[in-house]
Amino acid sequence: MTTLLSPLLDPEARHVLDLDRQAAAPPFEAGTPEEARRAYEQGFPALQGEREPVGSLTERTITGPGGPLTLRIYRGQGVSGAAAPALLYLHGGGWVIGNLESHDEICRWLANMAACIVVSPDYRLAPEHKFPAAIEDCRAALSFMQDSAGDLGIDAERIAVAGDSAGGNLATVLCLLARGDKNPPTAQLLFYPNTDASQAADSYRRFADGYGLTAATMAWFRDHYIRDARDIGDWSVSPLKAASLAGAAPAFVAIAGHDILADEGEAYAKRLEDDKVPVVLRRWPGQIHGFVSMGRHSPAARQAVGAAVAAWRGFDPVVGNAQAD
Repeated sequence: MTTLLSPLLDPEARHVLDLDRQAAAPPFEAGTPEEARRAYEQGFPALQGEREPVGSLTERTITGPGGPLTLRIYRGQGVSGAAAPALLYLHGGGWVIGNLESHDEICRWLANMAACIVVSPDYRLAPEHKFPAAIEDCRAALSFMQDSAGDLGIDAERIAVAGDSAGGNLATVLCLLARGDKNPPTAQLLFYPNTDASQAADSYRRFADGYGLTAATMAWFRDHYIRDARDIGDWSVSPLKAASLAGAAPAFVAIAGHDILADEGEAYAKRLEDDKVPVVLRRWPGQIHGFVSMGRHSPAARQAVGAAVAAWRGFDPVVGNAQAD
């Protein structure tokens, strides 16, 4: 079946979709999760550019709820050795695919642009580890950052969370769970977040096929993540269904205009605003899902990360003020 693409697509987004069609790879849902992971790992390097140098990059393994949990730690260029702002970055991939390598580019950009320390956890994936395993690992990573702030050289009172797609879902959940904590996240930076597992929004119809992430693939991801259909109504899976978002961290929400997740991202930003949570909503009308991870082809990728950092700085003026080592 041939999908007639919107004339409003940005040229670089259309180019990425052309490359995808030329590759003629089977959809993720046609194979196993292991096959999907291998295909994703083989494909993402072609979408990303040369890796930007950072001040330092290290890895640590902590004891997570399900066993060893690897954290990759990025220190931005020019960031001093103590009390830097920090960001917990949660990679996307439908809770099923993705890893530390697939989102290395965006973590480097964030560390340098925000003059901060970025920590990215290699959280457990579904279906081997279903909901709420990923949330548990991400909470453990956040707790480690808070408890080891002095050792890491970060300010425990200036930790934000961020994520794209399913990682954006996990970031929203962490912020809701942290309400009332001693040091809750100071901001949430959300790139096209998944906020409603019912998948009933109209954007699922408008962009069901032909725009990268399809409705069929998203359903496949969700069904691997949840334990059964009852989880769809749980706000820890569908944060848009939370009774209230009041008290959550100030938010930046980036929307890709040609994305099945566009409407639920818009709805989440509106719910935050209605519940008196400061929110900055930015739209990239001509872009597709995942564009922030397509730096080789899309100038909008770096622009969106810069917009997120600018919003974070608006919530916390210390962000972006690097000190010489």
